[in-house]
Amino acid sequence: MKRILTICFATALVLMAAACNRTADLQSDGAQAILNTETQWNKDYLSRDPEKLMTYYADDAVLMPPGLQPSVGKDSIRDLMKAMASDPALTLKFHAARIEIARSGDIGYSQGSYTMTMTDPHTKKVVTDRGSYVTTYHKESDGQWKAVADIATSEVPPGPQASSM
Repeated sequence: MKRILTICFATALVLMAAACNRTADLQSDGAQAILNTETQWNKDYLSRDPEKLMTYYADDAVLMPPGLQPSVGKDSIRDLMKAMASDPALTLKFHAARIEIARSGDIGYSQGSYTMTMTDPHTKKVVTDRGSYVTTYHKESDGQWKAVADIATSEVPPGPQASSM
């Protein structure tokens, strides 16, 4: 009887360890996939191709850039991407400090920092913005991770135009 209890206990420990390892593998696989997605997304900003940049967003995504109204849905985000891509000064680099994946394995987020250079539409001067971002991803049926909510918060104090609003 003692031997049977020992075998049952050992089996239970092995099964629990396997389940924990499976969850950890799923999470690390998802985190690595999101990291790979963001690495390629950074590279694709160099192309300034709005259609290429759109491939990272789900159809019902929301993009909330600093200082602008939210862009809801792909058409609205595409309009914003076209405007951004037409700016010859545009550069955007972002880097995740943290990536988390839900136990379900189909939703996750990245959180990190960004630096963006662009032409200020009011002053026509090239400015550099930096701040933090959070992007929530959903794993699509084809295995790709798509952004469903993308928000950035500037750490640069607002200029005179923003304070007069």
